[in-house]
Amino acid sequence: MLKKNISIVIIVVVVIAIGAYAIFHKSPKPATTNTSQSKTVAVNNSVVITKTNSSVGSYLADTSSKTLYTDGTGSVGVSNCSGPCLAAWPVYQDEGSITNLPAGISTIKRSDNGEMQYTYNGMPLYYFASDSKGRVTGNGVSGFVVAKPVASSTTTSSGSSSRYPY
Repeated sequence: MLKKNISIVIIVVVVIAIGAYAIFHKSPKPATTNTSQSKTVAVNNSVVITKTNSSVGSYLADTSSKTLYTDGTGSVGVSNCSGPCLAAWPVYQDEGSITNLPAGISTIKRSDNGEMQYTYNGMPLYYFASDSKGRVTGNGVSGFVVAKPVASSTTTSSGSSSRYPY
């Protein structure tokens, strides 16, 4: 009888411990990427414009409506695409025609050729070579993703950024 009571007490203690652990050590829920809840805004300026596509929703394009992408594995302020990568992912290059860059837009100096590349919220912008004006065919190819407009930009024209919104 004593063994039975000890077994019941042990089971009760274990159940209470598991319940307490579950209550006090809840994992935060992962962030969702539900685009209906994302806060996007239209970005229309002298460097990028917002377009809409049924498969990707709102996205950024250059002023001639050619889709812009970012390297989904890249880092803020650094272009990791060079050499053969550039054949598939040409850079959205600053030709020096814009002197006062709009909010969220900045440039970086590429380490491979010294040219200036546009960034959005610090992320370098690229084209997909297989796209034509108005087409969005590079999303998810080789880790690149379509550039998305965001509700608040913390990037300054000097290129510093306090967050990466993607």
